[in-house]
Amino acid sequence: MPSAVDAVQLRGIGKRFPGVIANHDVDVTIRSGTVHALIGENGAGKSTLMKILYGVQRPDDGTITIEGKDVVLKSPTEAIEAGVGMVFQHFMLADNLTVLENMVLGAEKLHGIGDGARAEIRRISERFGFDLDPDVLVERLGVAARQRLEIAKVLYRGARIIILDEPTAVLVPQEVDALFANLRELRAAGNSVLFISHKLDEVLDIADDITVMRRGTTVGTADPATATKRELAELMVGSELPSPETEESTVTDTVQLALHDVTLTDEFGRDLLSDLSLTIRRGEVLGIAGVEGNGQSELVETIMGMRIPSAGRILLGEQDVTHWHTRRLREAGIGYIPEDRHRHGLLLDAPLWENRILGHQTRPPSAKGLWINRKGARQDTERIVEQYDVRAPGIDTPSRALSGGNQQKLIVGREMSGDPVLLIASHPTRGVDVGAQAAIWDHIKRARRAGLAVLLISADLDELIGLSDTIQVILRGRFVGTFEPSTVTPQELGSAMTGGEAA
Repeated sequence: MPSAVDAVQLRGIGKRFPGVIANHDVDVTIRSGTVHALIGENGAGKSTLMKILYGVQRPDDGTITIEGKDVVLKSPTEAIEAGVGMVFQHFMLADNLTVLENMVLGAEKLHGIGDGARAEIRRISERFGFDLDPDVLVERLGVAARQRLEIAKVLYRGARIIILDEPTAVLVPQEVDALFANLRELRAAGNSVLFISHKLDEVLDIADDITVMRRGTTVGTADPATATKRELAELMVGSELPSPETEESTVTDTVQLALHDVTLTDEFGRDLLSDLSLTIRRGEVLGIAGVEGNGQSELVETIMGMRIPSAGRILLGEQDVTHWHTRRLREAGIGYIPEDRHRHGLLLDAPLWENRILGHQTRPPSAKGLWINRKGARQDTERIVEQYDVRAPGIDTPSRALSGGNQQKLIVGREMSGDPVLLIASHPTRGVDVGAQAAIWDHIKRARRAGLAVLLISADLDELIGLSDTIQVILRGRFVGTFEPSTVTPQELGSAMTGGEAA
């Protein structure tokens, strides 16, 4: 049960950056022993607020009260000492270390590095149902187990207030259920959880309280017992909840991409991909479902010429492109939305117009002959900003200054430019709000109607079911099932993705 003293009170929080007001007059109260959801569109100020609560940034205005005591948090170390821990969306684990070694790294003084640490790990694991073996290498853990390890790490360091940033982004439905069972155990033990998510059905399922942010400030609270997804969406973005559902089929008879028995091996001779075959026709969206780490990235990199298959053939139209390099494939008309926009999609410190050039530097409007066409690139960036509703002060703004959703819309606009014949979209709406999500879905639907062939990889099963004409499930580098989106359920896909069944 919640205690009389609130776990966290944020009052009048404000944070300003040059030319940007990230937070202003933000009020949030997290009751002790509850799961508190924080929702809002990209750019609403959630990330800045979390960095303030975790000590990464200091507020310009306002006060922070933790468990009844006013605090000034100058670093994450001070936040941890105050009882606040954070699990980031991108895990911070060392694959070549064991569970125990990851747990104690940087916290050796708490329980040592031997029997004391091992006993504490087992206590946490058993108390909250994490099922962690201290001696297993992290590289052998699946995504859900890594998520549990990250939560266990902050508990190991004494956290009583846990911030979870998009914790279900890469989990299948069964794994989400297991995570929520863990969160209920945390809540029952008196811990408080700040749950950040764009998945409104999950928010309504797990949260005790909901705070909504928009344009840098808090605009309201909601009771999950009575609120609906539509009401939350309207509070967030001022519009109804979007749907990924497509209209009638636009699939033609023209094959745009074909893989025939493609196999990819690593330097030790182990198969990363095994005998994969698929076809995508013009006007078709082929969805790929799979738990992260089962070959999706390797499949994309092989099609994009970043890896050369050990066996099999890849055809783009009627051309054999098996051994083509990436630049040649790009020039042949392949658009590419990468799964990690920061690592592979953008130069974060470069202005928007320079980011528009990436991957398109040999073709108009980014190039004129052998030279970069600065004027053409700038003009086309202006077009993308307007057409794709990229909210930025100007095209000279560094991409780092944009919210995640606006960064993603810039990439989508760039990759849709130049009339591509094939779009590889890897998690195109991961970590974006419902407004940006709806915009990206609309652009994919529009391009599909115009005859674009799309390979869609996504951890959002509703997105896959809504946008795809066919769904294939990949497990340990093999296709293990083909599903009809009009009849399959997320639970059935989740079961196939984890080896429960194939079709």
